[in-house]
Amino acid sequence: MAEQIARNAHLASTVLKTLSNDERSQALDEIYKGLRLNRSVILKANELDMESAVKNNLSSSLIKRLDLSINDKFDTMCQGVLDVAALEDPLNKITLATKLDDGLNLFRLTCPIGVLLIIFESRPEVIANITALAIKSGNSAILKGGKESFHTFKAMSDVINEILIEKTAVPKDAIQLISTREEVGELLKQDQYVDLVIPRGSNELVRNIKSNTKIPVLGHADGICSIYVDEFADIEKAIKIIIDSKTNYPAGCNAAETLLINEKLIKTSAFLQIVEKLIEANVTLHLVPELLSLIPSSLLESKKFIEATEADFHKEFLSYDLAVKPIASTRDAIYHINSHSSKHTDVIITENKENAEIFLKGIDSSGVYWNCSSRFADGFKYGFGTEVGISTNKIHARGPVGLEGLVCYYYQLRGDGHVVGDYVGGGGSKVFKHEKIDIGTLNL
Repeated sequence: MAEQIARNAHLASTVLKTLSNDERSQALDEIYKGLRLNRSVILKANELDMESAVKNNLSSSLIKRLDLSINDKFDTMCQGVLDVAALEDPLNKITLATKLDDGLNLFRLTCPIGVLLIIFESRPEVIANITALAIKSGNSAILKGGKESFHTFKAMSDVINEILIEKTAVPKDAIQLISTREEVGELLKQDQYVDLVIPRGSNELVRNIKSNTKIPVLGHADGICSIYVDEFADIEKAIKIIIDSKTNYPAGCNAAETLLINEKLIKTSAFLQIVEKLIEANVTLHLVPELLSLIPSSLLESKKFIEATEADFHKEFLSYDLAVKPIASTRDAIYHINSHSSKHTDVIITENKENAEIFLKGIDSSGVYWNCSSRFADGFKYGFGTEVGISTNKIHARGPVGLEGLVCYYYQLRGDGHVVGDYVGGGGSKVFKHEKIDIGTLNL
């Protein structure tokens, strides 16, 4: 069964990539209309999942990710589909052109990866996100949602499947939705047909996927994002950025989990200013002992303070919790972050350009920011329309992965009876010219 699903997806991908950009974009327009038209049905199904999640005592962070009604999430999801449709066609772009000899020209062009297997937990909007990105980039996709989002998953998949079959040129098996864990296990063995696995969910999910497949895996296990407040920081600016990074959406993988404050600021009123604002924002602070001893009794009464352990600085809280410690310098901050982070997104707050540049170049993460919130780490905010996920990999795609991260390339060689035997190294006397061709003049 799993092998058939994978084979069908592979065959569909060979057709999908031949569709024109207009055909692929038109399919996304139809999906957008269908989702909007069925808003009430989808949100009612989402309510059932939410009720079940509360009843089964699922974590608050998971419940927030599951809820399609908060923060205009449903509308943002739909707009993301439309935004992807409007993006430039990522396929068949010439990225290299070389004249090997007269009449023998080499071209490198972008093409789809092929078949994507996407396994996700709780986030039902992923169905729309992945479907849009997959179709626009010419990739087939096999999607498996978590059991906690079953009703939403089914409602959305029913809408999308009906639209693709009845109103578009997209082949039938280009987007397939599976429902059982057993199918996932078997699909992870289908490296002959599946080209890339993208897990979106918990640390446990991602690590389990990576341990059980030979297929390349794109994603991240944790979102341990850190903010370093330099001694030259504008404190008002710093407070605004810290509060947004931590509280705008604590369950997001791009929410701040660690706050490093230059030790020179600890000795000024700046430290308590930051602390007071975080307490007002309902954040629980995990402070190392030397900082905890500086908190006045009037603030301790809030019961928003916990003595931090080393483990707190390796932790993705996904809640209103923040680990805080002093740090001696920018280079020490870089060392701490590179030793503790998950290589997602890290921030420096400073008015000192030299320190900022050192930080930007020294942090080993997929996103490094200067004087702005970590919450900007998102495909929609980057202008990608939406994203397939965040990658902390160093091969292929990194950071928020949009259309560009879902294409690779292949080589075309166009000749006119040319054979290797005529050239030096192949038995002949002809010499290759290897002249660059101006890509801007080409129209294959």
